[in-house]
Amino acid sequence: MQIEERLKELKDKINDKVPRGINVTQVEFEGPELVIYTDDPKRFADEADLIRILARDLRKRIVVRPTILEDPEKAHGEIKSVVPENAGITDIFFDADTGEVLIEAEKPGVVIGKNGATLREITKAIGWTPKVVRTPPIESSTVKQVRQYLRSVNEDRKQFLRTIGRRIHRDLPPRGDETARKDQWARVTTLGCCREVGRAAFLLSTPHSKVLIDCGEKPDNAGATPYLYVPEIYPLSSLDAVVLTHAHLDHCALVPLLYKYGYEGPVYSTPPTRDLSAMLQLDYLDVINKEGRKVPYSSNEVKTYIKHSVTLNYGSVTDIAPDIKLTFHNAGHILGSAIAHFHIGDGMYNIAFTGDFNYAKSRLFNPAINQFPRLEALFMESTYGGSNDFQQARADCEGMLYETINRVLQRGGKVIIPAFSVGRSQEVMLAIEEGMRTNKIPKVKIYLDGMIREATAIHTTYPEYLNTDLRNQIFREGMNPFLAECFQQVDSQELREKVISGDPCVIISTSGMLNGGPVMEYLMNLAQDEKNALVFVGYQADGTYGRRIQKGWREVPMGRKGTITINLEIVTVDGFSGHSDRRQLMNYIGQISPRPEKIFCIHGDENNTIDLASSIYKRYHIETHSPLNLETYRMV
Repeated sequence: MQIEERLKELKDKINDKVPRGINVTQVEFEGPELVIYTDDPKRFADEADLIRILARDLRKRIVVRPTILEDPEKAHGEIKSVVPENAGITDIFFDADTGEVLIEAEKPGVVIGKNGATLREITKAIGWTPKVVRTPPIESSTVKQVRQYLRSVNEDRKQFLRTIGRRIHRDLPPRGDETARKDQWARVTTLGCCREVGRAAFLLSTPHSKVLIDCGEKPDNAGATPYLYVPEIYPLSSLDAVVLTHAHLDHCALVPLLYKYGYEGPVYSTPPTRDLSAMLQLDYLDVINKEGRKVPYSSNEVKTYIKHSVTLNYGSVTDIAPDIKLTFHNAGHILGSAIAHFHIGDGMYNIAFTGDFNYAKSRLFNPAINQFPRLEALFMESTYGGSNDFQQARADCEGMLYETINRVLQRGGKVIIPAFSVGRSQEVMLAIEEGMRTNKIPKVKIYLDGMIREATAIHTTYPEYLNTDLRNQIFREGMNPFLAECFQQVDSQELREKVISGDPCVIISTSGMLNGGPVMEYLMNLAQDEKNALVFVGYQADGTYGRRIQKGWREVPMGRKGTITINLEIVTVDGFSGHSDRRQLMNYIGQISPRPEKIFCIHGDENNTIDLASSIYKRYHIETHSPLNLETYRMV
């Protein structure tokens, strides 16, 4: 059946289900959604359950858009009259190309109303389809620029979404075709991240589709990329989709590179992952440029990535290829991090990729999801999969951090904490803020350098992705710890020099593995003074300066910058990691439901992946693998 015939059939089914008098003028695939155009959006809004019923019966994500639009100036006033004043509306933008009105508000829940009641009232009043986003409590230049850019390319995005919508819903061989029925298979090719940490990239293939999961850099080997030139993935234009699990550079850094070399399709992620990835990719280019290395792509490719991004919330089942559905689940690792669950064929096979995940509640996030409708194969990270990789309990590690800060401040020193701008920085910020608020440590300035403040602003934009306790603290108690006065952004070289020469303080700075970023300037200037301390709160990959210092190096060659003599105190606090440790990894498999038939241990040093795979097999009698890069596994 051709696309036009399928759309006509869907339109007929919709007309059969909608109440008499509602006129459906057109239906169209736009990305993963089926868009229903109607002259009667207000009648649709009156039928509160109609869209839900259509989505269930048609097994599609449904969006309703008007064909006749009310004058924006009049609609603006009616929105203001419908939405309670305490919603704090800061911007209203009308997009005539899509029939949508974007409402930016300090309290989006008030604009939405109980069970979406206020949104329905808006639609009934103006006909436009309302979408609501949060006004960041801390202004984020990234969020602002992403939203403005997406507005500016609305028409291009509309055409792009229609193109990929028709590609997603293209015809497959009839089910009754014996040859087609016998030739059903699913394969995964490892393009990076196997028996190593970094350059995550996996290709999921079926007879009809190709999906790339992640495309990252290798943090301890500048220039090392995933194997993007092998026949299985080349040319890149053959890909149906790219799926991004989260916004750390070893998973997202090289996504824009795909567009440089011919990819033209969508990148699926959660909304926070899109914004954080764009922020980190631009910073990544800046750091490489300052270090005099060859940049792999330009900011134009980052813009192309944003234009082609499609965001999905947790739990939303979405068609991304003719025979593949994607669902994101909370991974508990960083803001917006997701376990990507793929449903292949008509119930043929189910595979999940954990990305990086944390099976424990942290100050920021709820534990990773381990309950799935179906699951035959699991690709799971093994960063701390070694038999001795046990992290401290969170309370113990915070106590150790408090003791270190007290000890260093009492002797007049400074505490330097290298941390990833996304995830670890915010965990440490919350712990230190509470320590100061409860008088466990002295009240001193906490300086944030690098992209930490900007990443924190993005966290405040998406509090619905934070854990239950933190959301309650922000929404019900009205106390947002990220806004505490103790935090100060280092936004100039002058201030950085004052921090280095000034009073005792805490400095949280990127990069987390000491492989670049402003933390290197603090280290160059403060490492020789034994009053100071360097506190590691995250994983240090082999080959990085962080791992060398952690191992006890006291003379660290820094290339053209000379050699740093390390006299300051070195402390490692393990419990702040966003990764599961050995115990949590084993417990995750013990409690996962349903239990997979195959498990692939990836994203870890060689010994860790082999050790974890062997231990899972011995305890749970599940077929396990510690794959090498460039291997292909047939799942079915």
